[in-house]
Amino acid sequence: MIDAPRLILIGACGRNSGKTVLAKKLIARFAAVEPVYALKVTSVEALGAQCPRHSHEGCGACSIFTDYCLTEETDAVSSKDTSQMLAAGAKAVWWLRSLRQSLGESFVVFREKIPPGALVIAESNSLRLAVKPALFIMAGGEETAAKKSALAVMRYADITLPFRRADTAFEEIARQAAARVQL
Repeated sequence: MIDAPRLILIGACGRNSGKTVLAKKLIARFAAVEPVYALKVTSVEALGAQCPRHSHEGCGACSIFTDYCLTEETDAVSSKDTSQMLAAGAKAVWWLRSLRQSLGESFVVFREKIPPGALVIAESNSLRLAVKPALFIMAGGEETAAKKSALAVMRYADITLPFRRADTAFEEIARQAAARVQL
């Protein structure tokens, strides 16, 4: 397990649960104090795998042909999650697509791209299996509808938010996050 004392990790039970909204709000809040780096992680089961969300190939997210692929986001105006994090004030944003078994190794490669001790806000469930963050937030915390990757890490959550409730609990989340990463 990789210790990441300046990482705030946001997972979710499903899609559209509010994790990017929360990530953007945390980035905007903390970027006023120090540089914030952001990471979106997509974990895949096998090289060249078909997307589990679509019945066809072609979205590109899951079709990696090496153990991992790390791409820096440069477009702050698109609707992609990584673009939104950049627009929210992140100094730099990366999209990491990795085999599940390579998440630890690929996270180490990501950390080499940022200054030592930098504050990172990341979106991922599976990364929690390889990394111990300062704070792990689970959005959309209804177990009955949770996807497999969420069920695997839900027990590690420091904060569990009901579906799309990041707005109502944001001040408390920001306070806890600032304390954990020593802002």
